[in-house]
Amino acid sequence: MSEDVWLSDDQQRAWVKFIAVVELLPGVLDSQLQHDADLTHFEYFTLARLSEAPLRVFRMTELASATNASLPRLSHVVSRLEKRGYIERKSCADDRRATNAHLTDAGWEKVVATAPGHVGTVRENVIDPLTAADIADLDRIMGKMLVTLDPENRFRAQR
Repeated sequence: MSEDVWLSDDQQRAWVKFIAVVELLPGVLDSQLQHDADLTHFEYFTLARLSEAPLRVFRMTELASATNASLPRLSHVVSRLEKRGYIERKSCADDRRATNAHLTDAGWEKVVATAPGHVGTVRENVIDPLTAADIADLDRIMGKMLVTLDPENRFRAQR
């Protein structure tokens, strides 16, 4: 095998640390949200994405893209959130074949009530250990990765 197949020592160290964060962070976020709000991180993320949408509405296909979910997974999660009164599904007025997900007032209240604890966990585990320069570097580095991973900006993380 050629040497360029393997990562350099510096690349390997960075990669292992990156993977450790990718694997550990979801559990930390899920634990806090389950404990404080009885939501999974994906459920909260779905509600939060809807809360940021114009009129708090997304077509299900757009919401699937914005949350990086398959339609079946999203539909399952939206059904659970619908039962709790946080989301309503309605036919799209512009396209009768499409379905819109609408954040209800109760869903908005859940996002507002849940956000402080979630943001606190994000700050404690991601933001606070970093300097302002580190945050700028993280933003720049994640932006470079997203250009490759999400060139169409379906996740809507690239502003």
